[in-house]
Amino acid sequence: MSEPTSLTIDGVELFLGSPVEKIPPWIGQREVLMQLLASWARVEAEDLPLNPRLLGKPGVGKTTLACAAARELGLDIYIAQATMDTRPEDLIVSPVLAPGGGVRYMASPLVSAMLRGGALILDEGNRMSEKSWASLAPLLDHRRYVESLVAGIRIPAHDDFRFVTTMNEDASTYELPEYIHSRLMPQIYIDFPEEDEEREILLAQVPFADAEVVEYVLSFLRAAHDRDLRYTVRDGINLVRYAMKVLKRGEADSAPDAVDAALRLSVGENEMEEFETS
Repeated sequence: MSEPTSLTIDGVELFLGSPVEKIPPWIGQREVLMQLLASWARVEAEDLPLNPRLLGKPGVGKTTLACAAARELGLDIYIAQATMDTRPEDLIVSPVLAPGGGVRYMASPLVSAMLRGGALILDEGNRMSEKSWASLAPLLDHRRYVESLVAGIRIPAHDDFRFVTTMNEDASTYELPEYIHSRLMPQIYIDFPEEDEEREILLAQVPFADAEVVEYVLSFLRAAHDRDLRYTVRDGINLVRYAMKVLKRGEADSAPDAVDAALRLSVGENEMEEFETS
């Protein structure tokens, strides 16, 4: 049976969004997946799931991990992207003009997940201001609801609803207020995959890739990790894709030349010089 496209709460009709359908597989690092699933578990009827945060460098697979955990529980997946401009109404309910006139209330991915019993992934949560986090405070404790000032309603979360936020390690982020910090537990750290896991990820994401291209990109990623540079397996996927395009179009004579062309358009000049002299 198809899910409803709208629900009515206290006389207000909310139009719900659709879950994310296309999700890449999670490969390797089973331990962090188990940690996330444990934090979402209910051990008794009155127990509550926790609201974990996934920490790590951009591109190590935090969002993919969260999607994999939701898929393992059979939950629909909703993703909300946090930015410095995210407002409380962006997180909860936004009014839009209805086709026939008047106002239509559109549920955010968060509220759609709450009402349908799905999993909400708040991506890059530490880019969001305290005012926006404050609107989620009651959702992240025993109350498990949000209030929409725009629609004038209180929205309770389904028992199956799960919440997780991802947070990148970089300078362009806000400090979390303590009352939110204590609600986002546990902290689960995602590190770089092992080399064999990175190889499996690259081959899964770019199944048409030449094996030699994959190995050259892997050697670059290993060197980048050893130097604590910002490049991750996500960069590796894009490097493999571009190198294969160059190779198939006949713009490079060999896999090394194709990867070199991809690197020169992707890596900083100073970093490229460092790799060439090492």
